Amino acid sequence: MSATTSGPAPLLIACALGIEHLALRSGDRTGAGGPVTVLRTGMGPKAAERSVTRVLADPALRGAAVLATGFCAGLAPGMHPGDLVVAEETRDPHGTTPCVGTDLLVRELVRAVPGRTVHTGPLTGSDHVVRGHERSDLLATGSIAVDMESASTLLSAVRVGVRPVAAVRVVVDAPEHELVRIGTVRGGISAFRVLRALLPAFFEWHRSLLLPRR
Repeated sequence: MSATTSGPAPLLIACALGIEHLALRSGDRTGAGGPVTVLRTGMGPKAAERSVTRVLADPALRGAAVLATGFCAGLAPGMHPGDLVVAEETRDPHGTTPCVGTDLLVRELVRAVPGRTVHTGPLTGSDHVVRGHERSDLLATGSIAVDMESASTLLSAVRVGVRPVAAVRVVVDAPEHELVRIGTVRGGISAFRVLRALLPAFFEWHRSLLLPRR
């Protein structure tokens, strides 16, 4: 359905990994306020840029809201696996993209996954896995977390056309809880289950955007 019709605007949820895509595809879709597309972009900023640009060229997704999600590395001391990051903006060497509806997302995430800590702030993009001193270097810029696709996803989305964008990530790697491999999350937390539980919050964010525009 085209966003230029009288029907509800679509929502594009973008992630990179197969396990992220599976979590989102297996979550409860009943609360969606309009057509929802879950896109697996592939890993890295270039893959995200290609996939998002290609998909948003479809007239059915014209004007679609775009939400980048999946896993991330926390940068700030005290972050733990299973914490959530809501980006106020995404950053990478190609530009900064402001996010829409951060406060609403935080409120709905607290409701969707009670007991999880939600962090807000800038989310930085990288073209590689960040470790060691790079963490503290990025933290010094004001960023609270880093991943490889969110910044590229949102920047590509707004370059295609004006639209609301947001990014929500689940922390799987933090300064005191370094990730060994993607299947190992310290403290017995299943990032897969956390990510799957976030869909109602994403849908509430999307519904808030469907109010008539003046």
